Amino acid sequence: MTRTEESAEVPGLLPEPLTGFIGYLLRRVYAQFSSTEDGGDSDSRDFLVLDALTGRDWESQLDLAERLGINRTVMVQVIDRLEARGEAQRTRNPDNRRQYVLSLTAKGREAVEARRRAVAERDARLTAVLTDEETARLDELLGRLLPESAQPLVQGTEYLVAQAHHRLRRHGDDKLAGTGLRVRHYGPLSVLDTFGPMAQQRLAELLAITGPAASQLVDELVKPGLVRRGRDPHDRRRYALEVTDPGREKLAVVARAVAGLAADVSDMLGPGGEAELRDLLLRLLAPSHSGPAFSEDAKSSVPARD
Repeated sequence: MTRTEESAEVPGLLPEPLTGFIGYLLRRVYAQFSSTEDGGDSDSRDFLVLDALTGRDWESQLDLAERLGINRTVMVQVIDRLEARGEAQRTRNPDNRRQYVLSLTAKGREAVEARRRAVAERDARLTAVLTDEETARLDELLGRLLPESAQPLVQGTEYLVAQAHHRLRRHGDDKLAGTGLRVRHYGPLSVLDTFGPMAQQRLAELLAITGPAASQLVDELVKPGLVRRGRDPHDRRRYALEVTDPGREKLAVVARAVAGLAADVSDMLGPGGEAELRDLLLRLLAPSHSGPAFSEDAKSSVPARD
C-alpha cells in the first residue's frame, strides 16, 4: 500500500451508500485510528511481533508471519527494525541451519511493557463512544475476521481493526488474482458507470478521497484502457472521465469479487454479526462524520472501495 493510499480518505466525510460494506467501514476506521498523532501502521506491526515473542521464541520467521497475517516482505522489514533497535534478535536454529530463531531481548521486554500500557490508553481514547461491553463485543467480532491461528496473538481494538482491514483487503484482491485489478477499483468504476462522465475532482468528492488518491486510481484505470479522459462537455477546457466498454466488462469481474468478499465476511461473522459489527463501526466513525459526501440527487447504491 502506497502512502497515498494510506492517507486516501477525507476525514469527516462518509458517503452513505458505502456504509453497508464492512470492508469499507473497516477501511475508514483504520484510517481514522492511523491519522492520530501516535498512530502508525509500522508501529502497530512492530508491537504485534514483539508481543507474540513474549510468549515464546519462534523457530520460523515465516511461520510467525503467517500466524499474524503479515506479508513475508513486510515481516522481514519489521524484524530488521526490531533487531536494529536491539529489541529482538535472530540466531541460527541449531536443528536447521537455514532457519533463524526469533527471540525477544531484555530491551524488547521493556518496550513491550511500555507499549502495552500505551495501547490500553490509546484504545480507551479510540473507543470512548462505546461502553466496555460494546468494546469487548467489537473485539470479539473483529477477531472472527482474522485467521484462527492469529486470534490469540492479536489483542487491542486498534490492532484488531488494522489486521482485519489488511486481511479483508488481501482476501478481496486474491479473488482478482491474474486480472490486473484490485478491489479498490470497484468504487471509481462503479461511480463513473452510474453517474456518467465527470471531472476527476468530482470523482474524488463522491468517493470521499483525496485528490492524489483519486489521481492514482484514475491512472491505474486509464493505463489499461478501462477509463478514458475525454473533454468535459460542460467545460471544454477540462477533461472528463468515463468508463470504456472494456472497463464495463472488468467492472462485472470486480463486482463478482466484491460480492464474494461480502458473502465471506457474512459467513465469518455468523448470524447477526454483520449488522452488529456495522453498527459498532459506524459509532466509532460518528464523532468525525459531518454528513454524506453525496448530494441528495446523487445518492444511489454505489459499491464500496474496500
